[in-house]
Amino acid sequence: MPDLSLLPPSAVVDGEDLRIGGCLLGELASQFGTPAYVLDEQALRSRARAYLHAFTSRYARSGIRFAAKAYPSASVIRVLAQEGLGCDVVGAGELRIALAAGVAPAKIVMHGNAKTDDDIQAALDASIGYIAVDGFDDIDRIERLARGRTPVLLRVSPGIDSATHAALATGSANSKFGVPIDQVPEAIARMRAGSAIDLQGLHAHIGSQILELDQFEAEVAALASLERFGVYDLGGGLGVRYVPRDVEATIDQYAERLTAAARRYLGDGIDLLIEPGRSLVAPVGVTLYRVVTVKRGGRVHVAVDGGMGDNLEPSLYGQRFAPLVVGRWDADSVLADLVGRHCESGDVITPDVMLASPQVGDLVVVPVTGAYCFTMGNNYNAALRPPVIFCDGGTARLAVRRETHADLMAREVGL
Repeated sequence: MPDLSLLPPSAVVDGEDLRIGGCLLGELASQFGTPAYVLDEQALRSRARAYLHAFTSRYARSGIRFAAKAYPSASVIRVLAQEGLGCDVVGAGELRIALAAGVAPAKIVMHGNAKTDDDIQAALDASIGYIAVDGFDDIDRIERLARGRTPVLLRVSPGIDSATHAALATGSANSKFGVPIDQVPEAIARMRAGSAIDLQGLHAHIGSQILELDQFEAEVAALASLERFGVYDLGGGLGVRYVPRDVEATIDQYAERLTAAARRYLGDGIDLLIEPGRSLVAPVGVTLYRVVTVKRGGRVHVAVDGGMGDNLEPSLYGQRFAPLVVGRWDADSVLADLVGRHCESGDVITPDVMLASPQVGDLVVVPVTGAYCFTMGNNYNAALRPPVIFCDGGTARLAVRRETHADLMAREVGL
């Protein structure tokens, strides 16, 4: 039988098919087509509840703000808002999505290393909880645009080199994000010199897909070396298993380490914010593909009807995945490259992977695609972006429809 440990917890083998959220993948593919993003709705709700309970049970003054960049869909964010989560957003676009999803403005934090006037103005108009000041130009813009006292957090670059892919590290001394720790006193003085900014706390985020919890404790210690405040936002970054050999910390282990570090370094009298993204949504989503062609030469290439148009993580970060050929549970496996349909040699979903007797027309399911795949969906080779399908209790509902050729042409006004 196949290893289902990377699939959502509801995944079960049903003859020559798989069920997720009670729905047969073969039926989903027939009804909605492929490629398609499939989310287990109850698993999503369960992880949101797990985050809330893990932190608030250990530290009552905790708040969870979903990192919208991990899945900027109003349908996904609405589910998380219903479970009591807020959002961290980057810019006016993600802010608009979060508000449309029903997130309370007071539970929104706006980030961005290069916020425009429009971004700042949108945050001010919506009266969000905090604007995260990322640099001195943010201070200038808020002072110029604000009509009253604006609550902010100062994002600090704590000088921590995270053990993750270089493109996912955000807390080093050379990062484009935040204010270098040696410039923090100057930034604080600048904000206090004006009347528009109400500096309430500090923020730091050291990266994404981090599997070693010690790095998060170092982040808290770095913030504690600065002036003390009433609010600390520790960002997110907890990693997840993408392939069977990965070892991940549980949400409870993460919460235990962070809340203990907060008490040790910052005390009990603070508000604590956490911004999980990948670790909330990645494990609850899969992508369905159909095999289009199989080439057997020097290497076996199994090409599906999607690729870097719907999953850029392999190309950008070298991320590996653990795909399954649906239904071929007892078939002999071959070493192959699972590749996409796009005209790039780098369009490889996963190289050197064992696939069970792949044939044209087979369904392939790729687990752990619930984070950043939808985010970075694109129209390479004029491909249409996939739909998002929620599965719950055997019922499938369309959350985001598949893009159409009319959508693709809608912005072409010069014809």
